[in-house]
Amino acid sequence: MTLKLHRPDERGVIASHSLEKRTDWRATLKSPRWNAAPLKNTEMNPTSRPASVIYWIVLGAITFGILMLGYGSGFWR
Repeated sequence: MTLKLHRPDERGVIASHSLEKRTDWRATLKSPRWNAAPLKNTEMNPTSRPASVIYWIVLGAITFGILMLGYGSGFWR
């Protein structure tokens, strides 16, 4: 007998539960006892794909420029 298949019900009696009832894995993360709502991060604003691509291109160009200036001026020799 495992707790995956046999869980206490609301009266404390151990009853069998099938694993087929779980269709949404996020529903299993919520507490059925407290009827908790799913957690959302309201402060998170995802960056758009074009903005992130432009960021990495600019960062690469700045890094390339610093390397070219460093080696061109003889700083890293």
